[in-house]
Amino acid sequence: MHLILFDGRERDALLPLTYTRPMGLLRWGILTIAEKWEKELGLIPGYLTAEHLKEKYPFLPGDMNLYVNGGLCPNEALLDALEGLEDGQALIHGEELLAYKSSTPWDGEEWEEDVETLEFVHEYHLCRHPYDLFRLNGEELECDFQRLTRGRSSAPLSGSNTLIGDRIFIEEGAQAEAATFNSLSGPIYLGKDSLVMEGSVVRGGLSLGERSQLKLAAKIYGPTTIGPHCKVGGEVSNSVIMGYANKGHDGFLGNSVLGEWCNLGADTNTSNLKNNYAEVRLWSYESRRFESTGLQFCGLIMGDHSKSGINTMFNTGTLVGVSSNIFGGGFPRNFIPSFSWGGSSGFTEYRFDKAMETAEKVMGRRGIELDEVERAVLRHVFDESAELR
Repeated sequence: MHLILFDGRERDALLPLTYTRPMGLLRWGILTIAEKWEKELGLIPGYLTAEHLKEKYPFLPGDMNLYVNGGLCPNEALLDALEGLEDGQALIHGEELLAYKSSTPWDGEEWEEDVETLEFVHEYHLCRHPYDLFRLNGEELECDFQRLTRGRSSAPLSGSNTLIGDRIFIEEGAQAEAATFNSLSGPIYLGKDSLVMEGSVVRGGLSLGERSQLKLAAKIYGPTTIGPHCKVGGEVSNSVIMGYANKGHDGFLGNSVLGEWCNLGADTNTSNLKNNYAEVRLWSYESRRFESTGLQFCGLIMGDHSKSGINTMFNTGTLVGVSSNIFGGGFPRNFIPSFSWGGSSGFTEYRFDKAMETAEKVMGRRGIELDEVERAVLRHVFDESAELR
């Protein structure tokens, strides 16, 4: 059987994060959604995603295909329901399509006439908005911790560290010295070859990805996820960093989501609470207007390849697109389109060739090539977002 994660109707609401990846490659908890399904089903997924992403993330149907909404996280009830799903049956909840099993390829649009729908009545996590990634991160981190550590033994942790609670798991090659880990409020997972430098204080839950680092005296409040190949310092609270991104210096990041290849300059700060304690409004690509999140705490949502200069200040509920460069004093506006260059005094277009020069250098530092496929993805984002700049 082939597992295919399809981009549901939620994709547009998840922009700018889904400009550059299928929904299934959003990191939520410790793992990406795709990695969760791979762990549970033992199947490497393909993707049914936006046209400009199909070369990078191929769609590989077979003789029997299980299509699962790419924003959906597995749980025991879902796995039981999918096990009983037969050819031509779809699992739904109200108007939400959760999964569909078919021996014939499906394009994500039109149903076969004889599809039978089955109502799923149990609870589940489906990512509908970018802020769901930090809002529900604690529950997903807990589930992934169980997935990854069940039946396994942790590598040892140096005696120079202070442990409060015992829900900490160390992968091979992870190092930490003279740090404090409090796992009473959530599990702590240190990925392979990760590093926690001296003086860091972690209040779980935390996932620190493979080869990622917590810099000297970092202060981490959970539930926080730091993906692979990141460098993080200063103060971070209830945030998700997808991977290959840096917040290496002092400054506060709270209730936020950063894509890949982002960099926050020294003393970049995000506000995550309005002075009047009102609900935070956030720009929606789907409705093309600001909408209430229903949250009192919401900081920064930043797409891949975007950067901020030193002392940048982001107001509560700021959304930054892909490959934007923000700098200067004062607060920039709360919605910054992709490929924007500037700050509080205004923005101009970030030329595509200049943006690619920077991306090539940044990715090269991690030994990853900015190839033509990736350039084409970013070119599509540049063109599609032009009307918003």
